[in-house]
Formats: sequence, C-alpha cells, structure tokens
Amino acid sequence: MSALTAAHDLAVTLASASESGGGGEHESNHASLNPYFIGGSALFILLLLLFITTRFNRDR
Repeated sequence: MSALTAAHDLAVTLASASESGGGGEHESNHASLNPYFIGGSALFILLLLLFITTRFNRDR
C-alpha cells in the first residue's frame, strides 16, 4: 500500500465519521468562529510579517 493510498483511506474514514455524527464531542462548526474575523486576522498577521521582513531586508 502506498502512502497516497493510505492517506486517501484515512481521509475517507474521517469524512464518513464526521458525516455520521461519530466525530466525538466536538462539532465541526463552532458558533463563535466568525470567518470574516479569522480572515481579517490572518491578513493582518501576514501583512505585518511582510512589513517586518521588508524592513530588515534592506541592502544599504
């Protein structure tokens, strides 16, 4: 069995467990996670890292 086949089998098993409700105690969609807040936070962090990288990477 190749690694790709094993990964596919694992993904199918996990997907079928979450569809049938057997995913455990956690729900798939958390009520307090706002996608706009998460996306905006990720954008802000990436822009901050870009700013820091460009400030320290100046050739003089």
